[in-house]
Amino acid sequence: MASDLSTHTPPATPPSAGPPPRGGVREVDLRRPLAWLRLGLADLVAAPVPGLAHGLAAAVFGWALVWLARDHFWGLAGAFSGFLIVAPIVATGLYEISRERERGQPPRLAHALRVWKGGDRRLMRFGLLLGLAGTGWVLTSASLITRYAAQPVNRPLDFLHLVVLHPSSWLFEVWLALGALLAAPVFASSVVALPLLLDRKGVSVLQAVLTSWHAVLASPATMALWAALILALTGLGMATLLLGLVVIVPWLGHASWHAYRDIVVPEEAPATSGPPAQEPR
Repeated sequence: MASDLSTHTPPATPPSAGPPPRGGVREVDLRRPLAWLRLGLADLVAAPVPGLAHGLAAAVFGWALVWLARDHFWGLAGAFSGFLIVAPIVATGLYEISRERERGQPPRLAHALRVWKGGDRRLMRFGLLLGLAGTGWVLTSASLITRYAAQPVNRPLDFLHLVVLHPSSWLFEVWLALGALLAAPVFASSVVALPLLLDRKGVSVLQAVLTSWHAVLASPATMALWAALILALTGLGMATLLLGLVVIVPWLGHASWHAYRDIVVPEEAPATSGPPAQEPR
């Protein structure tokens, strides 16, 4: 079974995708996220070293956060949930691995590292924007918990008793609502933006973000399911003392590349014809 997974290369234009609408994206079927996960697993099986290296780095970073904020869980809660905001930029090297597989090239860790050695300012600019959004959520989360919790939240059990299970407080519901309010537009702005920036040098950050929003608006139910799967799998990885992230981070990273390939119309497709793209900024 592993050999079948490792040799399968998905078509750039899947037959299940409908005709390309305006905006350079396709409307995709509700079942496609499961196919993205399957294809992502195929990439991870075929190239385990770069994928697991990314996952291990994410887990080690999480363990470092736990140690540094072990007595300040009010900040740690926001930091872990904020990981979902900055995760797309972390996975950029994994997109390159999946692209190399599509090209029939043997994927190596060096291929993932060269993405950053190239010094693409568009990727750096987008990563900075995601970092600012993640930092904003961490500060908002910390301020909310320290201001409205009945007692100081210093340990995980404090967060559970004083925020999640407090009988007369709506703090946890407000915390979740604020997190969703920030995460939803970030997801809509980034769901295909980073793979698009990696794949096409003539696309600006603004064009990539607008394409990502087009993708969400074209298939809202599918994108909502995809977001829910990312959230659930990441939560599962964190619930295993972060060990599960070693596999889940690269799995989702590779799957996100296949989501991009499914959704965004290839450059050679007729729907993309028109005036040349502006100089990326």
